[in-house]
Amino acid sequence: MSEVVSQEKVKSRVEKEGTYIVTKQVRPESEESGRDAERDLKTAKDGKTVLIPQPSNDPEDPLNWSWTKKHAVFLALIPGCLLTDWVITWGATLFEQQAMDWHMKVPDVANSISGAIFMQGPGGLLAVPLCQRYGRFPVLFWSQFLTLVCSIGAALAHNYAGFTACRTLQGFFGAPPQVIGLSIIHDMFFFHERARKVNIWAFSFLLGPYLGPFISGFIAEKLWWRDNFAVLCGFYGFSVLTIILLGDETLYDRNAERKPRQKGILGRLSLLTGVTGFQERDPRPTLWTVLKDIFGLLLRPYLLLPTFGFVTFLTMWTIGIVSTITQFVAPPPYRFSHASVGLLFFAPMIGTLCAELWGHWFNDFLCQRYIRTHGGKYVPENRLWAVYPAWLIGIIGLIVFGQTLQHNLHWIGVAIGWGLNCFSTLGTTTAISAYILDVFPQHSALASAWICAFRTVGGFTVVYFQLKWVNLNGPGVAFGCQAAIVAGVVASIVVTQVFGKKWRAKFPAPAAEN
Repeated sequence: MSEVVSQEKVKSRVEKEGTYIVTKQVRPESEESGRDAERDLKTAKDGKTVLIPQPSNDPEDPLNWSWTKKHAVFLALIPGCLLTDWVITWGATLFEQQAMDWHMKVPDVANSISGAIFMQGPGGLLAVPLCQRYGRFPVLFWSQFLTLVCSIGAALAHNYAGFTACRTLQGFFGAPPQVIGLSIIHDMFFFHERARKVNIWAFSFLLGPYLGPFISGFIAEKLWWRDNFAVLCGFYGFSVLTIILLGDETLYDRNAERKPRQKGILGRLSLLTGVTGFQERDPRPTLWTVLKDIFGLLLRPYLLLPTFGFVTFLTMWTIGIVSTITQFVAPPPYRFSHASVGLLFFAPMIGTLCAELWGHWFNDFLCQRYIRTHGGKYVPENRLWAVYPAWLIGIIGLIVFGQTLQHNLHWIGVAIGWGLNCFSTLGTTTAISAYILDVFPQHSALASAWICAFRTVGGFTVVYFQLKWVNLNGPGVAFGCQAAIVAGVVASIVVTQVFGKKWRAKFPAPAAEN
């Protein structure tokens, strides 16, 4: 690599080749030009790691915010991410109580969450143009506030139809945090910091589906389902309050003249509600431009294969288990009570926590090892090596889960199989999300929306056939087939690793929007 390294060339490498220059281990054309080039590049505190992207000299640039400010804003995102799926699965332990109220069969009541799962996809996709045009902060606030309103409506619903309508809207309005999270991470953090933040972000929205039912299962021992949902409203109230107190706008218009913003309470209120974003919209892309780019990304095989080709067929079984687990362990031979079902949700939470700890160091290990052995450069496809260990663990988990139910073995087999499956979900999602952020750094929200959409498409469909499949062929065959499907779809990851760099050169990302 004999080129003189400059800020412009760093940017060019990232956007066109997808090869990151992450340390100053380069060989310049001349010693003098090399010193000048390296002097132009801003680095981390170690004096060696190149900051990607290069921050501006403006203290208002989110890349220049203090460690405390960045993590406070990041913390404001986390409750919304936790609650994204939490709000949907909260009622998974309450179907029996609702069936008594509405004189329905439990499997029919369970269908109330399918609409919410499906609407997460459209909700995430429609949030992207708004956050690109008007900012991340107001979209995050309105997402949580409107989901709070829908949660109140669900708690007060008089019939199944009204309850299901409110639940469906919960899924639609609650989706944005798990979509714009990648954008917020990209806005504030540098390349060498992102993998761990992506891991925490993914951990939060993948922990939510289990933490919600875990809590609601215990509450169900003392409270009827309406009061149970009132507690859910309290959690959303907390999320709204956290955003108001800690959140801030991370969208920074680097190529436009910035006008001073209004200060004080009125300025904060304007920023929160989107008035400021509306006033600053002109240099930003139009809603139509963003929508066009969203669907244009699907023409890139290096996005379509890892998301639809892999994420859909891995996570659909995870969602299927959490939506039907009570119907496996409440009847004989297990006869779990509400509290016992709640305790069983420890299994997926432990699996997800272990995956967070694993990903916290393993993704960085892969990155640093590649950089060290390739002269300070980095290629995004290296991220995908982290998929394989977690993928294999997920296959084992589905088999263990199915065989335990098939042969009426000890419930600990159910817990272990479920935990292994959830380890796989977070481990693979983190690796794929980090890869997507690397190859679409200026379109992180758009690409993340497709991860969410394809994840929820599978989750929506599996609710309708999971139990029928198990009843027809037995859990051993059903979950064994699911494991075989997961084993097969890894081909999409292999193909992406082999051809990803060529595809990125042939089908480059659209022009940067922000």
